[in-house]
Amino acid sequence: MSMPKKVTIVDVGPRDGLQAEPEVVTTATKIELINRLSAAGVPSVEAGAFVSPKWVPQMADATEVLAGIHRHSGTRYPVLVPNEKGLKRAVASDVEEIAIFGAASETFSQKNINCSIEESIERFRPVAAAAHAAGIHVRGYISCVLGCPYEGDVSAASVVRVARALDEMGCYEVSLGDTIGVGTPSRARDMVAAVSEAVPVERQALHFHDTYGQALANILACLELGVATVDAAVAGLGGCPYAPGASGNVASEDVVYMLDGMGIETGIDLGSLVDAGVFISGALGREPNSKVAQARIAKIP
Repeated sequence: MSMPKKVTIVDVGPRDGLQAEPEVVTTATKIELINRLSAAGVPSVEAGAFVSPKWVPQMADATEVLAGIHRHSGTRYPVLVPNEKGLKRAVASDVEEIAIFGAASETFSQKNINCSIEESIERFRPVAAAAHAAGIHVRGYISCVLGCPYEGDVSAASVVRVARALDEMGCYEVSLGDTIGVGTPSRARDMVAAVSEAVPVERQALHFHDTYGQALANILACLELGVATVDAAVAGLGGCPYAPGASGNVASEDVVYMLDGMGIETGIDLGSLVDAGVFISGALGREPNSKVAQARIAKIP
């Protein structure tokens, strides 16, 4: 399999990146961030989550955010939906794409969504069916594909099992999440190759965190297998409230810089993307967690 000539970036910053922030981010700030990402040419921006405000208070204003953004014709705005109640709210907000999320680790599934892997799969079946009936695209996430904060190593067989279930539900794409960022290139490649038994690489996406500084190397290793979609977060936002110590998602700026340097098309203007990261980092009172942004700010050639 040859390296893809074009890679689709899904910026998960406004949802996955902000969900664990301890201080409430204003609705206006979220809207501005999403609009900046769209204007930079990001083809898919995860705009929020229709989850219980009790469990994820940062996402309580998802309806207002979706109502306030300027929807670019070239950008998709998926939202995370855990159940049928959330789906109804998403439908009312004219959402065209949702994401459902499972885990390859039993303990993480219990900690994250309070049910077993099998129970989560059964819970998502009616959600996916109802979404498809409403003409809404469904994307699937799998957490802990390369390791779990509670169980350690996670078997490829467990990842394949969940990927196959999501595929059978009609998910057009399955995003493979190294939630705690412990993967290395060879392990990441082996995992993608194993999942290919259930879901072809053309319908896999990479969602790697950078805890051990391996995310870019892992992405590159998997691109060589033909994967052509990468989840990333502007300014390296994020972490996971159920994975203590895990750092943020790989920074969108760093991924785009690497791909630009390889001649791989993304359709994203790097300068505008860096500006979006500087904006949200300023709103959060810190510097961007992106090597590219830091170099640009320091005016390093």
